[in-house]
Amino acid sequence: MKRRIVHVITGLPVGGSQMMLLKLLIAMDPESWEAEVISLRDIGVMGERIRATGVDVRALGMREHLGDISAPGKLAKTLRERPPHVVQTWLYHADLIGGIAAWRAAVPVIWGIRQSNLSPQDTRRSTIWIAKLCARLSHRIPRRIVCCSEAARRFHTAMGYAGEKIVVIPNGFDLRSFHPDPEARQSVRRELGLTPSTPLVGLVARFDTEKDHRTFVQAAARLHAVMPEVHFLLCGQDVDPKNPLLAAWLASAGIQSRCHLLGPRDDVPRLTAALDIATSSSCGEGFPNVIGEAMASSVPCVVTDVGESAAIVGDTGRAVPAKDPTALADAWRALLEAPGTREHLGAAARRRVESEFDITVIANRYSTLYGELGE
Repeated sequence: MKRRIVHVITGLPVGGSQMMLLKLLIAMDPESWEAEVISLRDIGVMGERIRATGVDVRALGMREHLGDISAPGKLAKTLRERPPHVVQTWLYHADLIGGIAAWRAAVPVIWGIRQSNLSPQDTRRSTIWIAKLCARLSHRIPRRIVCCSEAARRFHTAMGYAGEKIVVIPNGFDLRSFHPDPEARQSVRRELGLTPSTPLVGLVARFDTEKDHRTFVQAAARLHAVMPEVHFLLCGQDVDPKNPLLAAWLASAGIQSRCHLLGPRDDVPRLTAALDIATSSSCGEGFPNVIGEAMASSVPCVVTDVGESAAIVGDTGRAVPAKDPTALADAWRALLEAPGTREHLGAAARRRVESEFDITVIANRYSTLYGELGE
């Protein structure tokens, strides 16, 4: 018999958690599971993409800070109308509201944790407060808690989350969408007006404090001083010339002509495959999708050592301290000056994703977990 799962998520803008949800929905066996997605806020860009796969998506229209005290009751009523076998929540606000609603509706609930730290400098106080409240409720409400990384498990166990309930399931990657593509390398350079041999370092990330574009720009300026032929590709929400803060940083660094700000793109697999080096300059992460996607494309990665980033890359790339532009620039330079090493690392990265992070394998782990709770 086909079983039903309801995914409850805080919102559906373009983001790593939303991308993982989309990939999971596509990879789950449709003969075994029927899925529905409920966004606490609005449908968003990712909601439309999920709908395009044939999965039902609804939005509850809650306010930005989700301060409606009646929200759990409203969601519980929705769940009672057609009780699912399991509810899976994504992100702290959804863990809290979706968890209480599922508990009221007497439906097993699995929480989803996607972060590995809660730095007061980079995280809203309301989010920290909700995470701390969830830590207390974790001993009563969820049947299981899925963390996307060992770093997230350690951090949240130390916060007081029920460690015995935590299961680590890493993000998975679609090896058909992300793969080596020599034609993409050439076509992207033509699009940007570059020569076929122009070195290209890329950052795929929305403009957000945790993604730390400031450090990326500072590192790019340092690399430009010694390797002026290198160009930098940046894409993601609000990563465009209309962003005044980002534009000011680039102007101050004097590298506007070397940085290509592409904004949100629908062809991220093509852009990723075009890179010589993919990077993450984040000061906080759980399990960054863009790193695994670059590795699947045989692109070596230079990452900051936050969350699970260094563990994902392993010995197929380089990890440097967060907020250290000199270390980031030096790691880029070392790989750019050693093309043979870069190609070897890229091939090894692809093999690592194939063996450990194939989305089909990851989806099977989720399916097994859902089956255990939905009997």
